[in-house]
Amino acid sequence: MGKSHVTLKYGQGETSVTLDEKNLIQVIEPHEIEVLDEESEIIRAMNAPIGTLTLREIVAQRKISKKKLSVVIIVSDVTRPTPVKKLLPHVLNELKRAEIPDSRITIVFALGIHRPLSELEMKGLVGDDVFDHYRCINHDGNNCVFVSTTSRGTRVYANKVVLDSDVRVCLGAVELHYFAGYSGGYKSLLPGVCARETIESNHKLMLQPNAEAGRLDSPVREDLEDAGRLIGCDFIVNVVLNAKKQIVKAVAGDPIQAHREGAKVVDSMYIIPIQELADVVLVSAGGTPKDINLFQAQKALDNAKYALKVGGAILLAAECPEGLGEKVFERWINEAHDKQELVDRLDYAFEIGGHKAGILAKLTQRADVYLVSELQKEIVERAFLLCSRDLDSALQAAMRKYGPNARIAVMPFGAHTLPRLRQKDTTGERTRMREVLH
Repeated sequence: MGKSHVTLKYGQGETSVTLDEKNLIQVIEPHEIEVLDEESEIIRAMNAPIGTLTLREIVAQRKISKKKLSVVIIVSDVTRPTPVKKLLPHVLNELKRAEIPDSRITIVFALGIHRPLSELEMKGLVGDDVFDHYRCINHDGNNCVFVSTTSRGTRVYANKVVLDSDVRVCLGAVELHYFAGYSGGYKSLLPGVCARETIESNHKLMLQPNAEAGRLDSPVREDLEDAGRLIGCDFIVNVVLNAKKQIVKAVAGDPIQAHREGAKVVDSMYIIPIQELADVVLVSAGGTPKDINLFQAQKALDNAKYALKVGGAILLAAECPEGLGEKVFERWINEAHDKQELVDRLDYAFEIGGHKAGILAKLTQRADVYLVSELQKEIVERAFLLCSRDLDSALQAAMRKYGPNARIAVMPFGAHTLPRLRQKDTTGERTRMREVLH
């Protein structure tokens, strides 16, 4: 039996390990589709919006009632793969054709609860020329005003700059999201430009049934879309990316209708059937920016669990150059005496940021989780993870526990890929897809 050399994304680079072919049951990776001419695809989507007029037509209509329109463009921060620099010029060109002065346009970075971006990071996302000619600001969670309350009881406090604008455009990427179902669409608004209180109320719905990747009926998504309608968005430009972060589909227009078309493409690429569950899953978050910190890399673990037997092991390759990545997440980890304390805290003291510590602890109760990263050993172990400096060491430790015949699956792009176990039904007459819930 031969050997298989497995290479995984790790930060800006790669890490690798060699497996016996007899152990490797499946490489669970996206079904890539043809890469398009990105420029042409963005233009096509904007010229043929779904469910709305073109952006230029929307602006023209608004100018009839108000001559000096203000426009806000909400864009992703550095933790998201949205190719802002590719999308933004087309939106700005449309606004220029609609005769909106540069001084009436504001670009807001949708931070949610993430840290503010530096000037250098802003320039990296939008480009030096755009940064120099337009007002670019970080979302400020302290500069929010009350809008209304969603049907699920979330009190919506949104960024005042966004609310004061006459036209709102959201740029984003449609991906699988581990409790909101999918990213993109109205998610630019909530959590993107809302207050912590609002984000916390929305995210607490992750404890309810159906709050899973690949579900449009996730209560989190239903709530954030309710909030998005209350805040208001006139036009979205969203893209679906392949594993190399290339645009394979662009959608534009209505925040619901256009988003749904993007979600269909995501499903075809990233929901992957598997024939059996593994003893060991090797997974990469997909490199930068998905493994910029543990807070972000956790999403890959949440997907990997669907390929794993209860009691198995997950080996996560995630560089985490920015450490744990979120203050509340870090505080919950530092304050916990054991795993169960973190799990219980989800119910009695839910707190945004800390929620991921609770979810991580719940996973470590069901599986051994080895982290290959640049984090110090004491930090890794404080998060109830097993520390390894390289994949080979982690693999050898797992093999000692599960034996020479351990069944191994590999997920090169764990943050994007959702395994679904294919099983025969009780009649044996057909196969169906179902998501394995651990």
